[in-house]
Amino acid sequence: MAEVISKRIADGTYPQGGRVPGIVQLSAEFGIAASTAQKALADLRDNGQVRTELGLGAFVSDVG
Repeated sequence: MAEVISKRIADGTYPQGGRVPGIVQLSAEFGIAASTAQKALADLRDNGQVRTELGLGAFVSDVG
């Protein structure tokens, strides 16, 4: 799932500064457990591709 999200960021599906779907949406789309979706978003955050804001969700990180 993290790879798919990364590709969507690269191709502009999720634009810079834009919101990434939430854990519930991602787990439904990919047919995975919410905990797995949460781990994938954490990996993307750790790699600097997304930033999270408590209570608001995940957003594509600003580059540059």
